[in-house]
Amino acid sequence: MTFDSSEAVRGLQAIGREFHGKSWSLGTSSNYSVVASRDPLELVITASGKDKSALGEDDFVRVDARGTVIGPGRAGGAVEGRAASAETLLHCMIASVIPSVGAVLHTHSVWGTMLSGLDQQRGSLRLEGYEMLKGLDGIRTHDTFEEVPIVANTQDIAELATRIRGWFTTPEWSNSARPPFHGFLLARHGLYTWGRDLAEARRHVEIFEFLFEVVGRTRSLPASAVPYAGAQQQQQQQQ
Repeated sequence: MTFDSSEAVRGLQAIGREFHGKSWSLGTSSNYSVVASRDPLELVITASGKDKSALGEDDFVRVDARGTVIGPGRAGGAVEGRAASAETLLHCMIASVIPSVGAVLHTHSVWGTMLSGLDQQRGSLRLEGYEMLKGLDGIRTHDTFEEVPIVANTQDIAELATRIRGWFTTPEWSNSARPPFHGFLLARHGLYTWGRDLAEARRHVEIFEFLFEVVGRTRSLPASAVPYAGAQQQQQQQQ
């Protein structure tokens, strides 16, 4: 199928408006991309420093597998004076190690930021027993869990991309019937997730952000008021 850059840009613009409206992408935070080509790998990604509630048609660039800007985001668009998002290499890395990925989305929600800081020492955020887990690709029952990895934030994106790449080369990832995780958190920063296309990636963001808020709000309640939550917290502390 021929890649339609104008359609991709319109889809990313809509994502920006929606996510800003839900307070998941405020200010100039967040970045979004779609895979434009697999061979060679090329992505259309949001340009750096853009308000996600008001992305214009030319607020996107096309990058290669190294994150180098090679053109405008849409055919006939402008590229002069526009740089790719500072975290472009993370998008390129994810798209390169997961061949099925068609889109990568990054959000900066309040709950994701808070929980990624609170659980950083543990190394992951556990989501367990929730019906909404079935919204993640390959999960068919609520009676399961997902450990969302948490990695320390850094401004050295090349080093960060190399570190995270190692997660995708483990036997757990290659031998699992379903992906062992569908996203990861940068500590005190935000969520990265992906999908086969923009619609699936958007759904994963929605599922994760719902679950982050549920976990965060549940933790704010007295343990005696929520027996299941109290037991779950105790279990996590013992691990």
